[in-house]
Amino acid sequence: MIKQSVFIDSIHQALQFISYYHPKDFISAMSKAYEMEQSAPAKDSIAQILSNSKMSALGKRPLCQDTGIVVIFLKIGMEVKWDKYDLSIDQMVNLGVARAYSDPSNTLRASILNDPAGTRTNTKNNTPAVIHYDVVPGDQIDITVSAKGGGSENKAKFVMLNPSDSIVNWILN
Repeated sequence: MIKQSVFIDSIHQALQFISYYHPKDFISAMSKAYEMEQSAPAKDSIAQILSNSKMSALGKRPLCQDTGIVVIFLKIGMEVKWDKYDLSIDQMVNLGVARAYSDPSNTLRASILNDPAGTRTNTKNNTPAVIHYDVVPGDQIDITVSAKGGGSENKAKFVMLNPSDSIVNWILN
C-alpha cells in the first residue's frame, strides 16, 4: 500500500536534497581531478567548485540559483495500490514539486512559465514537472528525481537539412 502523503513527501524531500548535495562519485572525481591538475588556474577553479559544494551541503542551500526544471522518472508496478484515490499521479508529483520549491527552510527558485509562448507568467512553484512513466511488473514504485538546469533548455538551433547533407559536418561547422 503506497500512501499518497509519503509519495508526495518523497518528491519534496528528494528535490530539497539534490538542491544542495552533490553525489559522492562527483565529489570523488573532482577531488581526483584536483590532484592530477597541472594548471594553477584550473586547479584553483576545481578547488572553488569543491569549496562551494561543501558550503552548499553544510548550509543546506543550493549551489546554483538555477534549481532547474523538475524531471521525474517513475517505474510504477502494475500491482501498486494506493491508500487514497483522490489525486492523480501527476497531481501528487506536482504537489511534491510545489512543496519543495516553496519550502520555507530552503525556498528554491521557481522558473517554470505557465504559458511560455504567451503571457509568460511564472507558476511560482516550478510546476508542472516533466514526468516520464514506465509501468512495470510488481507492487512497488521507483522514483528518480532530477532538476535539470533551465538555461540549458534554451540552447538550441534549428536547421533544415537535405537528405544528402551530413549532420556531422553541420555540427562541426
